[in-house]
Amino acid sequence: KGMFEDGSETCCDGCELFEPCPFQKNQSVAQVIGPYIHSIICILGLIGNSLVIVTYAFYKRTKSMTDIYLFNVAIADLLFVLALPFIVYNELWSWPMGQVACKLLRGSYSVNLYSGMLLLACISTDRYIAIVQARRSFRLRSPSYSRIICAIIWIFAILMSVPTFYFYNWYEPSHTKGLMWDNDNQTQIQSSTPEYVCAFKFEDTKRAQEVKVAIPSTQISVGFFLPLFIMIFCYSAIIVTLLKAKNLQRHRAVRVVLVVVAVFIICHLPYNIVLLYDTVNLFQESPCGEADIMEIALTVSQTIAYMHCCLNPLLYAFVGVNFRNHFRRIFRDLWCLGKKYMAPRRFSRVTSDFYMSSTRRSMDGSSNSGASFTM
Repeated sequence: KGMFEDGSETCCDGCELFEPCPFQKNQSVAQVIGPYIHSIICILGLIGNSLVIVTYAFYKRTKSMTDIYLFNVAIADLLFVLALPFIVYNELWSWPMGQVACKLLRGSYSVNLYSGMLLLACISTDRYIAIVQARRSFRLRSPSYSRIICAIIWIFAILMSVPTFYFYNWYEPSHTKGLMWDNDNQTQIQSSTPEYVCAFKFEDTKRAQEVKVAIPSTQISVGFFLPLFIMIFCYSAIIVTLLKAKNLQRHRAVRVVLVVVAVFIICHLPYNIVLLYDTVNLFQESPCGEADIMEIALTVSQTIAYMHCCLNPLLYAFVGVNFRNHFRRIFRDLWCLGKKYMAPRRFSRVTSDFYMSSTRRSMDGSSNSGASFTM
């Protein structure tokens, strides 16, 4: 009897077991992408999404339906970039944080993936209603509806992530301990110090096959193709409507729409194609060289998909004039507050008065009560 890497057991009467492929090329790529590229993604995503959350929370009092969606997208992206360093560390080295952290981090990653992608689909639907169905938009675009929809999406994302919460475990892989067999000799492979990982673990081979196909298939269909089809349908109708209007500002909005869709496809399509190919060929034997190339493709395309969390603030918020005005107010208030504490004797009264007046203007200066920052 032997054990697979995920912990499931199999009978080995007359079969051959070998060490897992070392994936040396993928390890070399991951050593560059993990510490450096992912660090840049985390920093930019943390700054951009934090600014979006601060702006919506403190600088824009009246929120439209799209604003509420964008606020929730920023929360999902922020939670994602906070979990990303721990996930990258787990993929490169041993997992030191135990069972609870393993399940929470991997599960939260899945929740944020589903919620973020579906919220982007909701934004495109809201824009479709506001522009194409303008006559009915006042009845359909209620902020209370958007809060209910956001709650439903978060609950749905949690339910879709239940298998991830359940099957991810903290354990020591079989290739670092125990016995493995070759044709004639029985060789014991024992690591000097236990190396634990946070990965899928199953009790039997059948369950492993079902789950390892079901989870990526659901991620591809619900987490990518469903939002993609909704965005293509809504934004296509929006473009047709905007092109009919002889308005320069509307034609600029068309370019924004095209950029939003193009960036979404460029970021997520390569990874989902590679993941689909890998899932279809999951249980077929392949040489270690081909498997190593597939792992490199997954690593690189996944990193490109991660970049979308940094681009969301730029695509959906920073392009709007209103948001840029709020953004400048944030830095102006922070500068005034910094001067207040750095030179209290000289500037305390003046800075305090200026800070309070600027904050009051920023709180009361949101002129477009129902308008989105983005269109």
